[in-house]
Amino acid sequence: MNAKKFLLPFVFLLLPVSATAQTENLKVVVNSNQDGAVNPDDALTLREAIEIVNGTLSLDRLSSAEKSLVSSNGGTGSLIAFNLPSADTTIRLVDVLPPLASPGLIVDGTTQPEYDSEGSATAEIAIPIPVVAIAPAANREVFRGLTVVADGVTIRGLSLYGFTSRHRATATLPPADIFIDNPQSAAIKGAANGQKLMENREGEPSPISNSPKNVVIENNWLGILPDQSVPQQTSAFGVFVFNSLGTTIQRNRIANHDGSGIITSVQAENLQVTENIIVGNGIAGMPDAIRLEGRIDNTQVSANLICGNDGSGVFLFKPQGAAQINNNQIIYNGRRLRRAAVYLMGNDHQVRENQIGHQTGPGVVVASYPKSDRNLIQSNRYFDLDGLSIDLIAQQNTGVQEYQRGDGPNPPRNSPNRRLDTANSAINAPQFISREFFVLGNKTNLSGTADPGSQVTVYQVKENTETPYAPLSEPLTTIAADDEGKFSVTVDNLQPGDRVSAIATDPKYGTSEPAANALISSTVAGKQQTVATNNPAPTIPQCTTAPAPPVVQVPPEEPPPSPPEPIRIQVPTNVHFALDKATISPESARILNRIAEVLQANPPIVIELRGHTDPRASDAYNLDLSNRRAIAVRNYLLRQGIAPERMTIRALGESQLRVTGRNRLDHARNRRVEFIFKDARGIDLFVQEEDLQLE
Repeated sequence: MNAKKFLLPFVFLLLPVSATAQTENLKVVVNSNQDGAVNPDDALTLREAIEIVNGTLSLDRLSSAEKSLVSSNGGTGSLIAFNLPSADTTIRLVDVLPPLASPGLIVDGTTQPEYDSEGSATAEIAIPIPVVAIAPAANREVFRGLTVVADGVTIRGLSLYGFTSRHRATATLPPADIFIDNPQSAAIKGAANGQKLMENREGEPSPISNSPKNVVIENNWLGILPDQSVPQQTSAFGVFVFNSLGTTIQRNRIANHDGSGIITSVQAENLQVTENIIVGNGIAGMPDAIRLEGRIDNTQVSANLICGNDGSGVFLFKPQGAAQINNNQIIYNGRRLRRAAVYLMGNDHQVRENQIGHQTGPGVVVASYPKSDRNLIQSNRYFDLDGLSIDLIAQQNTGVQEYQRGDGPNPPRNSPNRRLDTANSAINAPQFISREFFVLGNKTNLSGTADPGSQVTVYQVKENTETPYAPLSEPLTTIAADDEGKFSVTVDNLQPGDRVSAIATDPKYGTSEPAANALISSTVAGKQQTVATNNPAPTIPQCTTAPAPPVVQVPPEEPPPSPPEPIRIQVPTNVHFALDKATISPESARILNRIAEVLQANPPIVIELRGHTDPRASDAYNLDLSNRRAIAVRNYLLRQGIAPERMTIRALGESQLRVTGRNRLDHARNRRVEFIFKDARGIDLFVQEEDLQLE
């Protein structure tokens, strides 16, 4: 999917959602994976089942065999169940399905006989493997998998993938695996194009009438086939909450989308996003795993694994209302675009108890415009960052890099206007009175200054990097700064060579950036002694692992033999492209297959893909072209089973030519993607030219 399409306003078409009202709650069993026109025959399709529960397909139009698959359900809503032939459990759609317009409806893939509710492919969060899959038919453009327009709808236990649209001169319906909107979508067409909604007495935009309420999306695999492979055609988005109240998205596995795994637009108040695995999204468009826009008040993002996505883990863009981002693992993101792990705009957000690391950008960035205040960022643990743990943006720094990657440490400020020009009202970072403190016994006294009345949290810093702002590893204690801004605290069990930092929080303003690190030392016989810490061993990038097999008691075995010497492998370091192209040639595909084999056989290896062009065309055009080339290579390797967290992308355009000549051969050599192998012990690298593509 072309990333440019996400920048266009969405144009809505009215969807037919009402006809004969369905007064009885029904159970409808889908026993056919076919799709197409509604016909009385021996098989009941998903399209027919939706029309039956919607009340747009009367039972007298069904055959006797189809009628036998419809019964009374009782309860508070209808049920669409599945009993597909075990060899034909993928439903191939030829067109967009009717919207789910029956309140309380459950579309339940767990009813398929082969479904195992106890099985899971992932150890981190148990999400059963779906059996029933829904995808577009071959060579058919189907924008959406399922569209929800009624209250209380539940979608459970399905695999949905491949739902997208081609780039056109005008925008199409928003594509997604699951799309949630109100049935009178034309009523919010203006809002979708940037016009203001009606305002209430307090001056805040009013809730949209008829917004679907209490929708539940659970235990689905979105963007992934049941065999865990990447689809040849990736979906645009996972769950698109365009307009809804109280939606719950829980225990889903969401991966491999061109844009965000979860995205909101006009209204998504009381949204609950919990215990999902969100991996490898943003591969061609909006790069962030979770992107929150519009009305998002009382949104909670909690206990998710957010890993290996192309941009931020959570990205809040000009939201109305506040979100809580708590207790998530947000790791290995920023694989294509270097961004903060969590990016905040707006006021009163809370970011607490998260693990944030392996990020090609800062930990948490708070933008200054629109004015962003009172954002509380506490008790998080940070590691392996390219930037500050917390970065508050100054208003004069308006470039994309500053806003998304941070602008670095702010100087202390006490001017009258400082509250207006920087995020979180320019609350100052604490300052230690010394860059070095000494251990006496097992106690260390730390003291410094911060904004008067703020709460100062002292962190241990464990990474031994050259930067004075290494990540905040472990919160140790919290104390209050007095009316003059002074603080002092005694910390137990710090060792010589340890380092500490601190952040300050004032509910009126928010949380500060971190203090510069201070070193812990000892004095022995009047001489200063310090102990250097070592960097931890490199971590093998890994988002998910398979559940451990049951423990079986076996008799002890003989000790294993000594490991053999590493096998030396030759692997190419580049593939080439045709003039002005970013497509993989058959020759390049064979080379990439060889590289994929090496990566599969050597899990510790990670790679950086550097896209290049020849020197013709403008710098901006070549930078974009080199980025598309790197993306094409990365996406090819994804389909060969290489995990997204093992690959990062860098676009260099024409800035690093391999050769400086100007003939056809020289240009062909420069049109390439280079592989930078890390932890490549035992591998001989060589430059190959088997796939040169002359003009």
